[in-house]
Amino acid sequence: MNPVEAFVAELKVEAPITRRMLERVPADKLAWKPHAKSRALGDVAAHVAGIPGIFLANIAQDGFDQATFQAAGPSVPEIVAAFDRNIARAHEALAALPAERLPESWCYRRGEHVIFELPRFVVMRTSALNHMIHHRGQLSVYLRLLDVPLPSVYGPTADES
Repeated sequence: MNPVEAFVAELKVEAPITRRMLERVPADKLAWKPHAKSRALGDVAAHVAGIPGIFLANIAQDGFDQATFQAAGPSVPEIVAAFDRNIARAHEALAALPAERLPESWCYRRGEHVIFELPRFVVMRTSALNHMIHHRGQLSVYLRLLDVPLPSVYGPTADES
């Protein structure tokens, strides 16, 4: 199995878990924040939905300009639909990515400002998959604080045994 195939296999495990978490977001709590310095629940959910679209759907390109990014819509169905689209686009881009391109540089920018430039495989692992999982964990904490039953992640939760 080449590194791209291994990554796709891992994404196939993580994406449904993430989708189940996004589906649990209460529509009437999108503006809720656990703290004044925290992001709103809807912003975190939209961010989780957008990560595969920013980093993975564009991984076969030379980079991505955040200035062109459209965040997921303001409703839970729009957030889940954006996640589904982004995961589908990610799978298409990864299927077309030859393993020999993994060490090549990939640039994330906002207009002329370069946010980072890293090898593709590092972007896939850190800025895409790990980043999505990190914010999914943040989302699970928000949901727990709102008494929303959490879905199974890597095994049953206290809500689903």
